[in-house]
Order: sequence, then C-alpha cells, then structure tokens
Amino acid sequence: MEHARAEDDDVRRATAGDPAAFRRLYERHVDRIHGLALRMTGSAAAEDLTQEVFIRAWERLGSFRGDARFGTWLHRLAVNHILTARRRLRRHEDRAVSSEDFLARAEAPTRRSSGAAVDLERAIGTLPAGAREIFVLYDVEGYPHKEIADAMGISIGTSKSQLHRARMLLRSYLHGSP
Repeated sequence: MEHARAEDDDVRRATAGDPAAFRRLYERHVDRIHGLALRMTGSAAAEDLTQEVFIRAWERLGSFRGDARFGTWLHRLAVNHILTARRRLRRHEDRAVSSEDFLARAEAPTRRSSGAAVDLERAIGTLPAGAREIFVLYDVEGYPHKEIADAMGISIGTSKSQLHRARMLLRSYLHGSP
C-alpha cells in the first residue's frame, strides 16, 4: 500500500513537471518495459523502444486519468508503441517467413536443465515477428485474443492461428525436432 501511495504521489508530481518524480517512475518500471520490448521484438531495438516508451509517457502524462494503476497505463502505452514500431519496420522487411526458414535458422538448444529459461527466451527471439508478438501478448502478458486483434488490426482467428503457429515452432525448437 505504501508503494502505491508513493507511486501516486510521483505521478502527481511528474504530471506537474517534476523530473525527479518521473525518474523514480522510470526506475520503478524500466525493467518490465524493457523485458516486454525485448520479448516482442527479439532485437537490439528493445533498448531504443524502451526509451521511446518513456519519452511518450512523459509527453502524455497529462492524459493519465488514474482510472488504472500507472504501471497498467504505462504497459498499455508500451504495447501500443511497440506494435506501431513493428508495423513500421515490417514495411521494410519481408513479412513472409515460413516455418521451414524458422527451423533452418534456429540453433539447437545447448542446455536443457539449468538454461531452460535462456533457451525459451532464445526460442521466442527466433519466432517470426507476428507470431512472436501474439505469443508474448497472449502467453506471457495475458492479453485476451480480442484485445490483441484490436491492437494489431487483425481478426481474432488470425490471432489464434498465429499463437498456435508460435507454440508449434517453439515446441519444435525446444525439443530439437523439426
């Protein structure tokens, strides 16, 4: 409860223009936002995206109404920004990556027990962008298919099929069977 009050106080101060209060909010949430960006993009762009999210948060802090916790608002802002950035990047990339291409470029996991979390992170990073985003939003972050579909501008059926594809590719990667 004390943490929530301190955060509410920092939000009020930051909204009034206090950079030290915003710095405390940044420090409280940067790891979670960076982790989200890294899982969703699987790239070195995660650092830049994290910084862009906090710049947008600072610029839009006045629109935070307090209907939800600040962390929830920030997370939603991050998801929307990362999805927008991915759409921008996709215009310059070849969107079609077949399952065979994925399996051909995926390395076989080297550790099974102590490195299981590292193997999963590595496997998530090798998923095709659309499947990775949906997997992270649904299985890691807990968003329902309707919200994912709305945010990404796709149908619920597409969200479900991409999730299934991601799970099958991850299963193949983690079990080392094509």
